[in-house]
Amino acid sequence: MTRSLTILGATGSVGSQALDLVARNPDRWRVEALTANTDVAGLAAAARACGARFAAVADASKGDALRQALAGTGIATGAGPAAVIEAGARDAEIVVTAIVGAAGLEPTMAAVRRGAQLGIANKETLVCAGPVVTAAARAHGATLLPVDSEHNAIFQVFPHDDPAQVERIILTASGGPFRTRSREAMRGASVADACKHPTWSMGAKISIDSATLMNKGLELIEAAQLFPVPVERLDVIVHPQSVIHSMVEYIDGSVLAQLGSPDMRIPIAYAMGWPERIATPAARLNLAEVANLSFEAPDLERFPCLKLAWDAMRAGGSAPCILNAANEIAVAAFIAGQAGFLDIDAIVAETLAMVPHAPMASLEDVLAVDAAARAAARGLVVKRAA
Repeated sequence: MTRSLTILGATGSVGSQALDLVARNPDRWRVEALTANTDVAGLAAAARACGARFAAVADASKGDALRQALAGTGIATGAGPAAVIEAGARDAEIVVTAIVGAAGLEPTMAAVRRGAQLGIANKETLVCAGPVVTAAARAHGATLLPVDSEHNAIFQVFPHDDPAQVERIILTASGGPFRTRSREAMRGASVADACKHPTWSMGAKISIDSATLMNKGLELIEAAQLFPVPVERLDVIVHPQSVIHSMVEYIDGSVLAQLGSPDMRIPIAYAMGWPERIATPAARLNLAEVANLSFEAPDLERFPCLKLAWDAMRAGGSAPCILNAANEIAVAAFIAGQAGFLDIDAIVAETLAMVPHAPMASLEDVLAVDAAARAAARGLVVKRAA
């Protein structure tokens, strides 16, 4: 049976891998819409290759270029944030949300409100607006399927019909490229250094988040929204081999884990094919070749971003949204050469202390908090650079 599919963020790492699965299974999906941030050439090529019905670029100034690139194809085009939201609202049964950052929130909500099946690779949606998104999903009958390898692993072994069986959810972390470095050794780290992830191939933002362990902190907050367990039952362990993607510990002491090679096409395929499993070209796991699986506790002193996220998760309300917004600004400043690697956690901590925390009941509340936190974080970037 052919199912309709939209990919929000089609030219990024997750989006490109989702399109690879589409190309390998041409009879399984019909592509309704694709979006990109600024990459017109990549978006146009992808839309042509898969026969998408609609393509949208978030950068409004790129609209003419996209129209020209797709002239004569019959593919409708749009430009600007409203066009990306339109892509999420179009009638596709499955929507993969792979836009990086809080920019993915509104188009994701557009898909939720029409009851779509969502493969969520945009963790910031649930970090910033978890209660708002999950309430909307319940109200409109949308299905939220995690694409992050860790949450996808939990989803596969979680007792959805009886969550009371769960003692603990354990998220695994590779530890990133600086797992064994001291704080002082990290001080002069370059963007290239931070992006040298030891096991996964990812974009710059998520690679840097992995280097600070903020990525694992965001995943903790996301897990608290996806799975009905108290936050004190969430845990993190460093597992450098990235073979065990996460675990669920049951009240009888049993621990169930999902294992696989570090290839994002496995969880992407699970979300796109659910409730069926589909074949992927991922390398098959050979435990004899892996030989050893090791584990260690995360170091919250060397990697304070993880502690900041843990604290924000416990605080609830607007704290996770503030944390995420400040981190996006700090990481962007690091990439642009306006801040050092160790400035990232400092900017996040100061922003959390500056911006008032409050309950959030609507998408408008979320967007207002996000804007306030970004403004505060930008001010701190400027102050530190002075």
